[in-house]
Amino acid sequence: MGKTIAVSGKGGVGKSTFATLLVKALSEKSVVLAVDADPNSTLDAMLGVEVNQTIGDLREDLLKNVGDLSPAMSKQDHVDYSLRMAMVEADKFDLVAMGRQEGPGCYCYINNILRTYLDQLSANYDYVVIDNEAGMEHLSRRTTRNVDMMFILSDPTKHGIVTAGRIRELSGSLDLQVKDRCLVISRIAEIPELLSPVIEEAGFDCREVFPEDQNIMESSLTGDPLIDLPADSVAYTRTKEILSKLNI
Repeated sequence: MGKTIAVSGKGGVGKSTFATLLVKALSEKSVVLAVDADPNSTLDAMLGVEVNQTIGDLREDLLKNVGDLSPAMSKQDHVDYSLRMAMVEADKFDLVAMGRQEGPGCYCYINNILRTYLDQLSANYDYVVIDNEAGMEHLSRRTTRNVDMMFILSDPTKHGIVTAGRIRELSGSLDLQVKDRCLVISRIAEIPELLSPVIEEAGFDCREVFPEDQNIMESSLTGDPLIDLPADSVAYTRTKEILSKLNI
């Protein structure tokens, strides 16, 4: 059984950056399924690939054209085929982008098909990395609901950590099975003593840091994919240390 890793946190704390480096590190061991569950994410660009169709696009097309589907193919088979076409395949990872949330209308039946397919799809990979939006509802509705490790990112501020604590609580109140949660504070090399009581109050036993990296800053300026970050870069080295420490 593979491991599913979710990355969450409020906006601007480096979720997609950390998710990309997780994919890069884990793809050294096996092929990884990356799931872009943030409608505003740039995970495909960071991974150096291009998404032509999202699950949101597919959902809208199915709802609009459900009456025109060929009777020679079941709805389930049609969805399976469309989802396979929507997947981006690279050498060391595959990517599925969830895209926008639902518009007006009932999506329950389609969402159930999509979730069932994604659960089955995830079982074919040793690692699934989900770049999630701040709210957990997206994860609960549209992707696998069994998460082995949820990394919740924060900036090095009291407000950021309090927000991370709320996300940790929310992840336990939905229809999710999350085995472990870990706070990752970005843009610092070590945790300031002043933040320690805030972290304790937020309920995090596991806490790690994710430092600034000049290579990441340069990639942001040039638009180069983060997946091509040098193996000796500070952030990538730290990502691998975190995975090793947590036995992932």
